[in-house]
Amino acid sequence: MSQSSLVLDLSSTLDLPDSGIGKFSFAERVQILKQHGIHSQAFSTLQPNMEYFDVPGIGYIAFMRQWSQIFVLADPVSAPEQFPLMLELFNKRFPSAVYLQVTKPVAAYLNERHNFYGTQLGSEIRIDLAKWSLSGKKKQVIRTALNQSEKQGITVQERYSDDHTREISDAWIKTRKCKKKEIRFFIRPMQMEYKENERHFYAYQDGKAVGFVYFDPIYKNNEIISYVPNISRACADFKQGIFYTLIVHAMEQFKAEGVPFLDLGLVPLMFDGPDEPQESKLLKKALRLTYEKGNFLYNFKGLEFTKSRFRGDVHRIYTCHRRGIPALEFLTVFKLARLI
Repeated sequence: MSQSSLVLDLSSTLDLPDSGIGKFSFAERVQILKQHGIHSQAFSTLQPNMEYFDVPGIGYIAFMRQWSQIFVLADPVSAPEQFPLMLELFNKRFPSAVYLQVTKPVAAYLNERHNFYGTQLGSEIRIDLAKWSLSGKKKQVIRTALNQSEKQGITVQERYSDDHTREISDAWIKTRKCKKKEIRFFIRPMQMEYKENERHFYAYQDGKAVGFVYFDPIYKNNEIISYVPNISRACADFKQGIFYTLIVHAMEQFKAEGVPFLDLGLVPLMFDGPDEPQESKLLKKALRLTYEKGNFLYNFKGLEFTKSRFRGDVHRIYTCHRRGIPALEFLTVFKLARLI
């Protein structure tokens, strides 16, 4: 069925009586996540303080509020063919919402149906584990990091106990551009009440934990099809090679288990290819300027360099917004995410 025919079919369903805020129990929401949680941020939709627009039997949209503004995180957690219905119902309730970290089908639909801008926010990277190897010129930095880790006696173990986690994290945060608090919304909290199928990998030197990565599951049809590293930390006095070493070790483990992919998550302001017609030219220009001049706010260039070394498949990620320059909206979401 085409997108246009889905639009035409919606007229009789826009007043579904049971759609609305918080209709699902937590168990029902987890069930939907395991069936349709294919987005890299689907697991993060279960973070604290999130609200939900639920359509029973179909799925949910996760969002947060700040200063009376609605911010949607990621695609609807539903079957992709139900995205138009989910978006129609949600837009009817919240017509001025801002959508963040959504994929091309969502951006295209909101633009064509409701005249939203759909501006690229960055890119996501997915690695096909069956095809991936350490060979290649651009992976030299990974091979070098692995060699350095081996020479310095770094070992990696998967563990579920808290092994100096808060100590490492607090020291790491002090080295970041944003030192006050952990970012939320875009990155789920390190400690979440719901932890099912979370994976924790720790790096050790001389028996002491010096870094770790928490991986979240990505689901499709009740199967884990990928993991995404959502939380990563390293001791402030040991930086070289820890992230690469942890990721490669985890990739080997996931591949051995038959997991087909590893997602590296969002790389903010990583742009590829020409601009698209539905994008805000002014916002795109401002985002490019932020990438070039705003590294004192966030390590955009360093993150792009690190994740791009894995040479995965790159996919565009968008923000959908009503105004050509959503300055107030971006200021608000920065406050929401604790970036300011």
